[in-house]
Amino acid sequence: MNLFVAGFMGSPAMNFVTAELVRDDGPAVTFAGHRLPLPPEVAASKPGLEAYFGREVILGIRPAEFEDAALADPDWARMQVTANVTEELGSEIHVIFTLDAMPVSHPSISDAVAADDGDADEAAVVLAGGKLLWTARVASRSRVRSRQPIELAVHTANLQFFDPDSGLAIGHPESPGG
Repeated sequence: MNLFVAGFMGSPAMNFVTAELVRDDGPAVTFAGHRLPLPPEVAASKPGLEAYFGREVILGIRPAEFEDAALADPDWARMQVTANVTEELGSEIHVIFTLDAMPVSHPSISDAVAADDGDADEAAVVLAGGKLLWTARVASRSRVRSRQPIELAVHTANLQFFDPDSGLAIGHPESPGG
């Protein structure tokens, strides 16, 4: 898989950000002031990921890998954000929030946005007021409201990592280190 394909799979689209894999206080991925600890099985399941520690990667998180922390598994990593907008969709709520990060710049993502017929709602990357716009999908029983802080839980076992040069998923047979 590459960034182009990852940007199309699922709705809403995958969230992307430039991140760094670090080992301080245990393996983690850091981005935009957030630090998500990585369970040991993450590195084990992605051949070549070990070679990226101390380096930048492109991190992908699907909206479905989030949950309101009040409703989530206590072992999931946590992120404090503010819900800019919430969209109640019956069985789920989409929480749209910003990260203090620039959009990921890679030709694969640009191609995915261009191929999307200009539908801004489904664009893989959106810039809002100098910040990156992300979507989390949480359970409908969440008490999240627009313009309110929320603690989101992140299922880090399903994080996706991409090589910033090739755009290929780390662990892909053709990616560096794969």
